[in-house]
Amino acid sequence: MRAIRDAREALRAAGLRGSFLVRDLGSGAEIDVDADVVFPVASLVKVPLAVATLERVARGELDGARRVEVEPGRVTTPGPTGLSKFRHPALVALDDLVYLAVAISDNVAADALFELTPPAAVEAELRRLGIEGIAVRHPAGQLMDTPSERFRPGEVHLAHELAVNAGPAVAQLDVTRANTGTARSYADLLTALWRPDTISAPVAARVRELLAANVVRHRLAPDLSSDASLWSSKTGTLLNLRHEAGVVEHADGRAFVVVAMTESRVPAAVQTAVETLMGRVARNLRDALRRAG
Repeated sequence: MRAIRDAREALRAAGLRGSFLVRDLGSGAEIDVDADVVFPVASLVKVPLAVATLERVARGELDGARRVEVEPGRVTTPGPTGLSKFRHPALVALDDLVYLAVAISDNVAADALFELTPPAAVEAELRRLGIEGIAVRHPAGQLMDTPSERFRPGEVHLAHELAVNAGPAVAQLDVTRANTGTARSYADLLTALWRPDTISAPVAARVRELLAANVVRHRLAPDLSSDASLWSSKTGTLLNLRHEAGVVEHADGRAFVVVAMTESRVPAAVQTAVETLMGRVARNLRDALRRAG
């Protein structure tokens, strides 16, 4: 198919290894580019964390109104947003920690949730729900403990050179040690959230709401959002990895799962052209599937 050939050529020219999958939620029809390649998923892990946490709340194992004390230094997870920037202890309800973890990708909030539902328990919950192909091995804090944090600001490119040239030497980029998944497995998770069967309907509705509230809108959103469509998603970013997984719902009633996972071979922290290209490839694949249906 021309759309797939064009996508491969564009990714190759940009120095990207990419995995994309678009699925029509109505018919189940798909179009993909290497959708079964396993990637470290970075912050995409917060989606299964939210599902597992809210399923436990629905069963009465956790109380969504429970206030969790987060003190500076108690959850030692640096990050650019949210609780990591707080200067004083805070009491945050469990439900609100889920919001912070998903909508603003707050690593401290995510690790407070992982303390209640550890990685192995999150993965076990996915298996109970029939979701395969996603491995949850470590909390969010490890995502911010990479070579990038050990270099001075002017030397960050060295961390990206290490990621490009010796990726598995960095634990978070080693698919045998990192939280991992594929474009297909995340498409399956999103399908289960938009067409709930094993996931309870209230949990699915709440996670959809959180994904719609995502404030990180610079990657696929510019190409998939409009006055006639709603884009709900979660991003994942770590060193040379840039991902996004979401669902675009159109005013005509059609809806498409869109998952994009990429690994850059260019040793640079800021790659705005890559963000733009990811959106264009995702939109072109969506358009091709939409025309075919």
